[in-house]
Amino acid sequence: MTSQTPTAITTGDGVRIAYRFDGDESKPVLLLSNSIGTDLHMWDGQVPALTEHFRLLRYDARGHGASDVPSGPYSLDRLGRDVVELLDALGLERVHVLGLSLGGIVAQWLGIHVPERVDRLVLSNTAAHLGPARQWDRPIAELLEAPDMRATAERFLHNWFPPRMLRGDDEIVEGFRRSLLATRREGVAGSWAAVRDYDLRRTAALILSPTLVIAGEHDTVTSADHGRELAATVPGARLTVLPTVHMANVEAPAEFLDAVVAFLTQRSGPEHAMG
Repeated sequence: MTSQTPTAITTGDGVRIAYRFDGDESKPVLLLSNSIGTDLHMWDGQVPALTEHFRLLRYDARGHGASDVPSGPYSLDRLGRDVVELLDALGLERVHVLGLSLGGIVAQWLGIHVPERVDRLVLSNTAAHLGPARQWDRPIAELLEAPDMRATAERFLHNWFPPRMLRGDDEIVEGFRRSLLATRREGVAGSWAAVRDYDLRRTAALILSPTLVIAGEHDTVTSADHGRELAATVPGARLTVLPTVHMANVEAPAEFLDAVVAFLTQRSGPEHAMG
């Protein structure tokens, strides 16, 4: 397996976006897109298994990790264009895309707006809409007024993981806590604004890529019903419901990887014939 240390591109609006590759250059590329409050290391546990089949392209969304943190609200359109500019800079015409949470929202945007760049699509623990929009204004304002990320970090962790993982000093949870505490508040607030303002409930029907939707049975952020609604909207989409909370890739890694790899490595069936 070959890997490289994170490097970066600069987007058209002057924001540095950090990325890294892992795996054999001869394998098909799988782009991984992350949740709010995390960086590309949220996929570390899945890298060994996924690189058996794919060359992984991971990146830090604007406002997170080693990428720049512009202030003010972000838009889903801008977050999606960041990915398109990354693919353009790397000379990648077409990739598989796996996104979780906000990463799944960005993945939906890619499937809708640049279908020619997306081969197969996995939308994990995500939704076509998380309204009403006004519910996001207060958390955004409170976060920007808070002295640090501590309260928000604990809220995220309790929404992401089951109680059994939150008891004691779970090494994986501690890694996510460190990542959250290192994230700038402006990055989370800007990303929340993108979530506040997006609505793909109608346009998700335009996704043509073969699509797998993964939902968590106990997810309180993007519920199993959100997953069912999304799978019913995307033509021909398949649905897998795992017995997890929000971070399905971390809580049930074997089941998650089985579903993802089986879907991404199969040949297109007649219901997904690509023109």
